[in-house]
Amino acid sequence: MNNNKSIFVTGGTGFLGSYLLRYLVAEGYTKIRALKRENSPMDLVQEIANKIEWIEGDILDTYILVDAMEDVQQVYHCAGVVSYAPKDYQLMMDVNAEGTTNMVNVALYREVEKFVYVSSIASIGRRPKLPVIDENTKWERSNWNSDYAVSKYLGEMEVWRGVAEGLDVGIVNPAVIIGSGFWDRGTGQLFERANNGLMFYPKGSTGYVDVRDVARFMIKLMQSDIKNERYILNGANSSYLDFFTKIAQILDKKPPSIQVNFILKEVAIAGEWLRSTILNRKPLLTRHTVNHVNRDFIYKNEKSKAAFDFHYTPLEKTLAETGKQFLESQKTGEEAAVLPI
Repeated sequence: MNNNKSIFVTGGTGFLGSYLLRYLVAEGYTKIRALKRENSPMDLVQEIANKIEWIEGDILDTYILVDAMEDVQQVYHCAGVVSYAPKDYQLMMDVNAEGTTNMVNVALYREVEKFVYVSSIASIGRRPKLPVIDENTKWERSNWNSDYAVSKYLGEMEVWRGVAEGLDVGIVNPAVIIGSGFWDRGTGQLFERANNGLMFYPKGSTGYVDVRDVARFMIKLMQSDIKNERYILNGANSSYLDFFTKIAQILDKKPPSIQVNFILKEVAIAGEWLRSTILNRKPLLTRHTVNHVNRDFIYKNEKSKAAFDFHYTPLEKTLAETGKQFLESQKTGEEAAVLPI
């Protein structure tokens, strides 16, 4: 390991990026540069903020990126927009697809040594009669793929285009990333909603992974000689019923007991639209997400476990630690928390 490498990170104030920065600092890296917007909240990085060289800007501004990647050897591209709201379609295409195009182009121009990109299991694609998914699964057009999935797929294709032009890359495709962060967004909302009581559950299943595992794997991938490979990062496959039941038990709440049917689905979509409008938040449920969570998907992780001496954090442990911090935040009024690394 050479922790004298100069590093550039996008999305550093966000959920995954904040953990990545903490691990980099903990491993002794001192030449860390990270991109942030002018008004980005610093709650998740406040303890290490003074150890990072912050660059204000946006991945849609290539001039900023050219300056930010000057003399940089390693790039971690974590920035992205996750949304299932139809109104965010163009934003996701701009940030997840065009923004990644800019990142790849500037990385090639600056001749960076290695580029690790955070993709998603969504970018692998979903379609009927494909319950088991691994790194070799081929993307196919399907109405099972959300706008978010399409935007991440297009972004990942830009990274592979960079490979063809001489860029050494590593790609991670995380499952649903779980852990403490902001409680009013992302997967943090799941604990907030469970704490308020969940009666209903969808019948499907998906994969989950601890945010710390994703950050650790990314650093291992960057430090390794492995290049031009993609890895599904998935700690456990679980049904939604089992997942939400575990959270409810941790929070000492009644677990969900009613499976969502067609009528309840329509009511849930309308109710979530109203809630998100009133609170000015991204909706957790849309017509697409409700359809998706009623389907079963199994994500294989054998390739990631074989790449290094790497072990995933048990889902139960992640949920217990996150739930404990959520309950503490309810008492203190803190809007965010960070799991110990």
